Amino acid sequence: MKLAIVLDPLDTLKTYKDSTFAMMREAARRGHELHVLMQQDVVLRDGRVLGFAQPLTLTGMSDAWYEAGRAEEVPLNRFDAVLMRKDPPFDMEYIYSTYLLELAEAEGARVLNRPRAVRDFNEKLAIAKFPQFTAPTLVTRQAQLIKEFLREHGDIILKPLDAMGGASVFRVHKEDRNVNVIIETITQLEKKTIMAQRYIPEIAQGDKRILLINGEPVPHALARIPMPGETRGNLAAGGTGVAQPLSARDREIAETLGPQLRGLGLFLVGLDVIGDYLTEVNVTSPTGFQEITAQTGFDVAAMFVDAIERECEC
Repeated sequence: MKLAIVLDPLDTLKTYKDSTFAMMREAARRGHELHVLMQQDVVLRDGRVLGFAQPLTLTGMSDAWYEAGRAEEVPLNRFDAVLMRKDPPFDMEYIYSTYLLELAEAEGARVLNRPRAVRDFNEKLAIAKFPQFTAPTLVTRQAQLIKEFLREHGDIILKPLDAMGGASVFRVHKEDRNVNVIIETITQLEKKTIMAQRYIPEIAQGDKRILLINGEPVPHALARIPMPGETRGNLAAGGTGVAQPLSARDREIAETLGPQLRGLGLFLVGLDVIGDYLTEVNVTSPTGFQEITAQTGFDVAAMFVDAIERECEC
């Protein structure tokens, strides 16, 4: 296969844990051809979507781990698959990229994940599509509604709809004397819509990342366990990743959502589950491949490349 991968600058990848690197390494091991692009390398010119793609060779070394060739202008539909692996923030530049990639789809490109689905699935708000699996949730910018939600539940989480890695996530108790300033700060004085959720105590056992590959769950989740005194389990916030088999509830959630998400063109999804509750549906650049593989021996990257090979045979 000839694969194009839209990603962050290569020198920023932490190869010892990066899932995109694990994908590329497995694809290269099988003899597939790799090409890489940044967001700015995807352009529309003369009615066609083109990529200034660099051929990539993996060296097998830990430091100088890649060799990138000269960028060549290639229509995106010339690749067997285009993998969108650019990390958030999901800003306007990200949205513009989804528009361009959607135009490339119309020209015959196979883009994973499907651009329209990525654009439609806000990673926080998407849980509202599956209310049977969610804890009590409020989405608003109105301070009074947030205060009423806090009075009702006593212990809540406030988080922005457009952040990642646990950034700007607050835990608030009804006795907290800083409630007003926290709400003012996170909503930017009622100018920014946020999400409030009832606090789920099972976060102490980890915020579980469940990976779906073309609708099928990886058999192990990565439970991201918060540091002592910390509410957030995100690895970027200092959490510790512990791989564990899927529970019966994890599997119920994964097997319910998997076919629906696959039908929308969401090839790789990371479900976040705390206790028995779905808290996020991650569709931009889900991670966890290397941690799960290292701790369990289950080769997540191999499952991913297997799925791409089957998809490209269709």
